Amino acid sequence: MAGKKFGYLVFGVEDSTHNIIGTSFSPKTKKAKGNEDLEHWLVSRLSPKIHFTINELQIDGKAVVLFEIPAVTDTPVSFLHEPYIRVGSFTKLLKQCPDQSRKLWQNRADDWSAEICHEATLEDLDPKAIVVARQVFADKNKRLAEDIQEWDDITFLNKAKITIRGQITNTAIILLGRYESTYFLSPAQAHITWILKGVDGIEKDYQHFEPPFLLALDEVYKKIRNLNYRYMPAGTLFPEEVQQYDPYIIREALSNAIGHQDYRLGGRITVVEKEDSTLIFQNSGEFIPKTIENVLLQDAPEASYRNPFLVNAMVSLNMMDTIGSGIKKMYQIQYKRFFPLPDYDLTHERVRVKFTGKCLIRSMPSS
Repeated sequence: MAGKKFGYLVFGVEDSTHNIIGTSFSPKTKKAKGNEDLEHWLVSRLSPKIHFTINELQIDGKAVVLFEIPAVTDTPVSFLHEPYIRVGSFTKLLKQCPDQSRKLWQNRADDWSAEICHEATLEDLDPKAIVVARQVFADKNKRLAEDIQEWDDITFLNKAKITIRGQITNTAIILLGRYESTYFLSPAQAHITWILKGVDGIEKDYQHFEPPFLLALDEVYKKIRNLNYRYMPAGTLFPEEVQQYDPYIIREALSNAIGHQDYRLGGRITVVEKEDSTLIFQNSGEFIPKTIENVLLQDAPEASYRNPFLVNAMVSLNMMDTIGSGIKKMYQIQYKRFFPLPDYDLTHERVRVKFTGKCLIRSMPSS
């Protein structure tokens, strides 16, 4: 199976002879612990999430069930935060097989976010950011809440896939690093700039933000003047009052910029707020899915990402949704509010998305 794009788990075939004997197992009706649907039970315990497919077939009148499982491309998949490996007819912890583990990690060679900052130590991470990360991780993984309290910082960072075997990664510096520790990333840059512009396009205010980006996410959000907006929906005389920008949109757009930025290009992530009721997020780097239509129409995450290690860490810290679903949800939010849909510009090796915080027709002045 080495080098194959998929692996398969088959029910209804005899192991030794491969004869089709059928199975009474039905994954669609089978319940897991707590009477939870089996597929959801499995997906919720895998990290990072993988898009496996379950096929129920009839062959020669006999039931066969086939799980189609994609190969890992950047990190071993863990079940309840522990990766395993199949050796012959035995299932073992991956950490007990260092040679096989090393081969899997070699797939990270092109993932800048997983590279080790060899001279960095735990002291180069922000203590407050680590505390916040622990709390967020515990909130997302409530079944591990008691265990997390017993973990030291390095154990936690390894479990949250922010460090690798206790070694500080570029991801650790970006998300949790002290601002003075960003020199470990050089010549790459990690900066966010918020800019306020008047309706005439003239800059009125600005502020720069550096790691830890886990904390900067809220700091940038607080700078954005999210005014209330009143508009008259069709078919009613009663106005609706909403914020110009749904908080989810701000969080997801900024998190996408952090997760998918090409830090090696040396550019800043920018958030430009204009007094004409528009908000623009921009990050450096080509848009990997090529078009927004590809993201909106497909039912599964992309097969590859620029910073898979960083993105997986951000998902584990609840900084962004499972890859691919966030953009769809932003479109849905704008649509339900009767606001213009997100406007993406993917030219010049950067991603630029503009949100309009008002209706373009049948509107009333802002309150």
